[in-house]
Amino acid sequence: MDRKTEILKTYWGFDSFRSMQGEIIDSVLQGNDTLALMPTGGGKSICFQVPALVLDGVTLVISPLIALMKDQVQNLRKRNIKADAIFSGMHYREIDRLLDNAVYGDTKLLYLSPERLQSDMVRERIQKMNVSLIAVDEAHCISQWGYDFRPPYLQIAETREKLPNVPIIAVTATATKEVALDIQEKLAFRTPNIFQKSFERSNLSYSVLYEENKSIKLVDILKRIRSSAVVYVRNRRKTKEIAHYLVQKGISASNYHAGLDATERNKRQDAWLKGQLRVMVATNAFGMGIDKPDVRVVVHMDLPDNLEAYFQEAGRAGRDGRKSFAVLLYNEKDRIMLESQYEQAFPSLDEVRRVWQALGSYYQLAIGSGLGESYDFDLITFSNNYQFEVVKTYNCLKMLEQNGWMTLSDAVHLPPTVKFLLDKEALYDYQIRNKKMDKLIRKVLQSHHGGYQQVMVMRKFSQLAYSLKIRPTQLHQLLLRLHQEEILEYTPAKDKPQLTFLREKVAANNLDFDKKLYDFRKERHEDRIKKSIAYAEYPVCRSKQLLSYFGEKKQEICGICDVCTGRNSSELSADEFKRLQDKVLRLLKKEELSTEEILDSFAPKYEKRLLKVVDYLYSEEFIRRNDKKKWIKA
Repeated sequence: MDRKTEILKTYWGFDSFRSMQGEIIDSVLQGNDTLALMPTGGGKSICFQVPALVLDGVTLVISPLIALMKDQVQNLRKRNIKADAIFSGMHYREIDRLLDNAVYGDTKLLYLSPERLQSDMVRERIQKMNVSLIAVDEAHCISQWGYDFRPPYLQIAETREKLPNVPIIAVTATATKEVALDIQEKLAFRTPNIFQKSFERSNLSYSVLYEENKSIKLVDILKRIRSSAVVYVRNRRKTKEIAHYLVQKGISASNYHAGLDATERNKRQDAWLKGQLRVMVATNAFGMGIDKPDVRVVVHMDLPDNLEAYFQEAGRAGRDGRKSFAVLLYNEKDRIMLESQYEQAFPSLDEVRRVWQALGSYYQLAIGSGLGESYDFDLITFSNNYQFEVVKTYNCLKMLEQNGWMTLSDAVHLPPTVKFLLDKEALYDYQIRNKKMDKLIRKVLQSHHGGYQQVMVMRKFSQLAYSLKIRPTQLHQLLLRLHQEEILEYTPAKDKPQLTFLREKVAANNLDFDKKLYDFRKERHEDRIKKSIAYAEYPVCRSKQLLSYFGEKKQEICGICDVCTGRNSSELSADEFKRLQDKVLRLLKKEELSTEEILDSFAPKYEKRLLKVVDYLYSEEFIRRNDKKKWIKA
């Protein structure tokens, strides 16, 4: 048994690797820069976690999602693998301790959020580490061609310059051809090297159902497929409304979104994972990094604005290889909604400057300050304070993020910490003089097994309060008092998204933007929306459409989607679509034609349907325009 398989068996309990995992790991261990494109549930994390244990030293893992980082670290620790994570919102001393562990200790995997690479402290400490590998999770975030571009990812190439002999592995579940090429360029791959597993999911039946009353259809689906399910909706309010509706209909369900406190989120997630709860109604905050193989159906109540997100979310069904269903409930309102959101997605630069100015006031930042600082952020509260429209404010923040001014993380739960500031004699003297605080101080010290005057992470805050016969809110107040008296340093728990300033505060008028990037992102966003609408409206094998989007040309139909089985209920049937498509291609084989000339070749009643056919043929590159702006076969 070779070393990598031995490690897989020892720590994960598997006798062999899944398809392509072994080849990817061998590439990494040979020192090659490696890009692994694997669909959701394909086992991407194993591809860098196993090499991390084979190689000497520490593996740096760059990931944008705090929840995913924490989940992976927790799972690694359960396997007795030393792993830590550093992300926005953590206290300076805790970061310092974890970096020291990576330099001098036995840390094998150190997870970092990308904005941390801009910190001087992190950069300096990485230079002292024995780094054996750099792993980039969710690697599509580095590409401006992608749907989730994050400028801090561009710092990874700079980190590579400081570690020239360290190989890099980039992994993602969703990457088009353009994104895959861009990832390798932006990460300064020494030689192009892609391992791509087919995005095809032969056990997954994709369907688009045209429904005016989506809730009634949802109940019908869940009563026919009586198994674990996820229902994705657009906003937090709808998660609650639909979960309540399902419960009224006798279906075990709950809701999940980033606005819930961490304890409640974890409680609901665990109940769903253990099968105590059948249906989770959620925003896209749910599902990332969760491995539940027996999900039989994923239902989207709204059309996502890009097929990358849809493919990833739908792919959470049927990870065990058994037949499962991905259902999109669609109607005319979805298209109108997406087209409307496009108008809101790119606010004017004046609006962005107003939001930037408000952020400075909100956090009382002076010009020249704020660099690297993280703050709790509540979008609703902030918007209400300045009478901003919430959706537009969010899009202004996204523009600031894409231009490298700040970054907004997902919700993060950090337990409270304390660090005693007095030496033992001075603390004992304080306890004698303050009998009311004596018991609290003794309990805090007893609950921590580390060295005196170290940062103590209070993971069992509620239990400590119970043992003192007080409420957690009272314990919080007492610790605040000790903090104010400089007996200890108390950092309360955090449970909100973190807004991190990546550059110093400047006056709003001096806020610079990349206009070329703005126009490029706007054009790409419009294209993604069109592709999403096309997926829902074209009566073409759903699997073929999705595979084509990711650059795979599949000749055979899947045979199990709504189009292939004849269950499609759009106004344009699959047979009619095919007839119109074939006739347009025959016409263009003979001569070049404008759109108007194509329409003139058919009866007027076909106009609307023909426009869809032409649009589809163009998007799938069956036809193209020549210099005269006429259509010809590609």
